[in-house]
Amino acid sequence: MKKIPAQLQKARLSSDSFLNPFFFQLGMVKRIGSSRRKTRYLFTNPKRKKGKLSLTKYLLHYQEGDRVVLKGEPSRVHEGLYFPRFHGKMGVISTKKGSCYHVLIKDGKKEKTLIVHPVHMRKL
Repeated sequence: MKKIPAQLQKARLSSDSFLNPFFFQLGMVKRIGSSRRKTRYLFTNPKRKKGKLSLTKYLLHYQEGDRVVLKGEPSRVHEGLYFPRFHGKMGVISTKKGSCYHVLIKDGKKEKTLIVHPVHMRKL
């Protein structure tokens, strides 16, 4: 049988908490998966839209203040792809950064800035 440290034994006896004191000794649980986890059907395209990506989509230019919808093309272009939580959200373009754009979106009450490539956006 394992010997329980004296500090934990005191905490166990004097604690009015319903939580087990050994729970706090274990630490945090390790996060499983990457940012592309559970996106198998989220990022898939319909059968007729699969294939080569047209250059016009790749070289699209947007103006500051344009409204866009985030629709990813991850199978073709990996740069400038946003986190999957923001898929289908509407945003406003604020500035340009290299070949990508800064897009302001509302996530609940908080306003967030994403860096998105023009391939992953559709104009409203």
